Amino acid sequence: MLSNSYGKILSISAPLMLGTFIQSIVMITDAAFLSRFSTTSFDASGNAGLIYVTLFMGLTGLGDGGQIVMARRIGQHKINQINGYLQSNFVSLFIFAFLFYLIVQFVVPGMLFSYSKYPEIAQEQVAFLNIRSLGFFVAVLMLSLNAFFMAIGKTWIIMLSTALFAGTNIVLDKLLIFGFGEFAPLGIEGAALASVIAEGVAVIVLLSFLLASEHRRKFQLFKTLEIKWENILRLFKVGSPLMIQGFFALATWTVFFTWIEQSSSYDLTVSQNIRAVYFLAFVPIFGFGATTKTYIAQYMDQKDRKLIPQTLKRIQVLTMLFLLIFFHGAIIYPEELISLINPKEAYLADSADVLRLVFGSILIFGFTTPYFQTINGSGNTRITMVIEISSIVLYLIFAYLFIKVWNWHISPVWSVEYIYFGAIGLFSILYLRFFDWRKKEY
Repeated sequence: MLSNSYGKILSISAPLMLGTFIQSIVMITDAAFLSRFSTTSFDASGNAGLIYVTLFMGLTGLGDGGQIVMARRIGQHKINQINGYLQSNFVSLFIFAFLFYLIVQFVVPGMLFSYSKYPEIAQEQVAFLNIRSLGFFVAVLMLSLNAFFMAIGKTWIIMLSTALFAGTNIVLDKLLIFGFGEFAPLGIEGAALASVIAEGVAVIVLLSFLLASEHRRKFQLFKTLEIKWENILRLFKVGSPLMIQGFFALATWTVFFTWIEQSSSYDLTVSQNIRAVYFLAFVPIFGFGATTKTYIAQYMDQKDRKLIPQTLKRIQVLTMLFLLIFFHGAIIYPEELISLINPKEAYLADSADVLRLVFGSILIFGFTTPYFQTINGSGNTRITMVIEISSIVLYLIFAYLFIKVWNWHISPVWSVEYIYFGAIGLFSILYLRFFDWRKKEY
């Protein structure tokens, strides 16, 4: 069982934070390259990327379900069941990866052309997604292996694979977007292709570590074929609410950006600037959030009732500290951050105003995320789904009023983030305070 000392928590979270930071750098680099290639490609990649990530988060939810179940079995000392759950996770993820690929290829293009105000942006989005959707199949292996390594606390392996993904993606972005030698520039399609190839490199690294590690022998991984229907059902029972909430959370942001696009291409570019920088704030939030799920799952069957609240407080302290380290630029030098993404002077002032505005909402999110992830780690994923959807409903109502009804300027429109993050935090705290969430079995 994992120790809950500050040092141990940080040792598990740090690789995940570094991995998220590297992914943020990749996102910033993608945006920076495309903004210099074409403003249309920059705007289109942002909205198309949200569509892809919306579906990808569905797969991530199933992967998280695998992490929670495997961590729980380790806490129960039932390590002989890990092989079966890992293999079953492969199967469940592949089913949904194939479904999402079909949706992107045959459903999404018609939707984009039907609601987009700018046909040229819609066309660029279709071109991006046709290639990027191949990444769903790579994700089957990547998310399953990430779930296993997070469940056993070996997050440095994920960090290393992410670092190689980032390096490969950045180099290929430069070469494929702008062209090199006799190869013509591919623009937005080059960005999509670079990401798919780079993810393949990350999977090779993860597989290599797993096959060569002592953990493969310890958990008897792949020694026998153990794809069991009951395991798939259990993984789906835990992971499906996470899949639904992840899907709706990103789908909501996709709707938000679509409404902004329909309002003004200027507002869309400003918002895409914010989206690219925003992910710096998610470095500690996602890192410590994933760590929270592992700790809670392993501690659920321990007799010491003080372990979980003590661990939760320590994770909160570390989350807020690292949040200030990673995202302080939003307050102190927002213009410099924005200019890394998009150096065009016309967008700097409003983008900086929005960045300053959302800083407080990110602090709220960082403080309350450990509560939300405690519910997930305890296996009560249906509750977090209800919390997520309830918060989304409030978010969409106010976003519609701000954008469509009251036609606010782009800066105050982003105050809707306070409503969303505040609702998630409040609902999570109330549930942990008034309901007996420790009795969950899975």
